[in-house]
Amino acid sequence: MKDLIYCQRDIPKEQWRYGFRTSAAVGCGWIATYNALRLMGYRAEPEKLIKMYEHMLPLVHGNAGTATLAPALVFRNWGFPVKVVFDRKKFDETAAASDVCIVFYHWRNKWKFGAHFVTVQPTEAGFVGYNTYRTSKGPDSWTGSIDGFLKQKKYFGAVLIGIRDKRNKEVADWN
Repeated sequence: MKDLIYCQRDIPKEQWRYGFRTSAAVGCGWIATYNALRLMGYRAEPEKLIKMYEHMLPLVHGNAGTATLAPALVFRNWGFPVKVVFDRKKFDETAAASDVCIVFYHWRNKWKFGAHFVTVQPTEAGFVGYNTYRTSKGPDSWTGSIDGFLKQKKYFGAVLIGIRDKRNKEVADWN
């Protein structure tokens, strides 16, 4: 798809501000939501997503990024069947049954510490991530296992949000 955001660092600093900061710095949460909607074939407007997420955290307004479970609450509020999984051993099973997922994790690089949201989609060849790296130019392979990818990169504190398309008649009992 042409209109996915593959790398938030490519967003010009003056475009799509998130609070007082740039989306390139702290926009991964709304970007993961945007990409998940687009992958399921829905229209998504960055400006509306940013405004919605900014109002979810009064006083913070996106300056520290997006709250960990905010995407799950948003998709559930929009009527999508959602599963939130904290046990990494169950990530692959839930992701394979999802139309799209959002993975939240923490990272550490020497003295730096941060967190990131990535949209992940199951494919026949494994899992594909969108907006995975600061240098991503397209979809990134997450190999055959989300847990394996997270272990390999030494990411921790992960949460998987599995999302099913609400238009799919088979999702009624998924929650």
